[in-house]
Amino acid sequence: MKDSMIGRRGFLRGAVGLATTAAAASLVGCGTGTSRSAQDANSLTVRNSGGAFGDALQKAVYAPFAEETGLTVKVANLQGTQMLAQMQQGRPQFDLVDNSLSEFMNWAPEDVLEPLDYDRIASFKDARLPENMVTELAVGKSYYVTVMAYRTDAFGNNAPSTWADFWDAGAFPGSRSMGTPDADLPELEFALLADGVPVDQLYPLDIDRAFRAMDRIRPSIKTYWDTGNLPGVLLSRQEVGISTVWHGRLHSLIEGGMPLAYQLAGGRRQAQAYAIPKGAANADAAYRLIDYSLRPDVQARLAKLYPANPAVPAAYDQLTAEERKVLPGAPEYFGNGFDVDIDWWQQNETAVNERWREWSRA
Repeated sequence: MKDSMIGRRGFLRGAVGLATTAAAASLVGCGTGTSRSAQDANSLTVRNSGGAFGDALQKAVYAPFAEETGLTVKVANLQGTQMLAQMQQGRPQFDLVDNSLSEFMNWAPEDVLEPLDYDRIASFKDARLPENMVTELAVGKSYYVTVMAYRTDAFGNNAPSTWADFWDAGAFPGSRSMGTPDADLPELEFALLADGVPVDQLYPLDIDRAFRAMDRIRPSIKTYWDTGNLPGVLLSRQEVGISTVWHGRLHSLIEGGMPLAYQLAGGRRQAQAYAIPKGAANADAAYRLIDYSLRPDVQARLAKLYPANPAVPAAYDQLTAEERKVLPGAPEYFGNGFDVDIDWWQQNETAVNERWREWSRA
């Protein structure tokens, strides 16, 4: 996840950022120029995207892991092209990568990731991860979910509750915002759900039908967001009344009293995962952090600090009903959402993106 003004896919092309704030004595920043030969054998460097999510990871995962194991955790906030270049050269400045599972699958042809040895992850068997989160090169640890968000003061007791409502500008008037391919995958699934396709029959996506549905809502789309925090800005400024958004991005705004809410039904789930680069200086420590991160208590602790949806089902048993209420990955909401079909999108993303851009300019 990324909390600065950079989109999920734009992030892969953007400038490099480095963590500079230590959350504890055992947590230090790590620049890309650090010599791995000089690195303490009792430390590891993990890449994450920083921001509020990175802060929560430090408090809920890295600091207690360091205290329990004696290993120092260093953090690097690197963009995708920089990471890929380092791995292609066989000299990664990180031992573990925290990124979306779909991006790891995009890297598979580059042969830069170490095949995972699941026997080295003691917590894996009991974690009971969903099958689609377990791959040769990466293992899922949480979900990020794209959902509908809206201003509560714009609709009163008649708040939108389905994607059909999002598409119904007559019953739910006002401007909308949706994401662009620079932010994430085009949101064709929502168009199909609004058009009456059952959630369990979405894939393979009917692209023509989806764009016909997009035509109907287009007059109400005021702007398209390409950075993760832009929906919150647009909603806060009352520039739009409804928007798609990565779940969790409005959390601090809602806690601060902004009249915003999520609709969790019909959320599009995507896996956040771990992978180990080939040439990692401390792969053993990377495996230990993966093992630690998949413990239910650790997953629940992170969810209490930041609404990252645990991938380990048992973690939800350690959360209160109130805490689960804001997590679309919780059992109460899981059946109403859907998982992105990574294989379908890998085969079709380029063509869909081109068509979306032509559609948006027409």
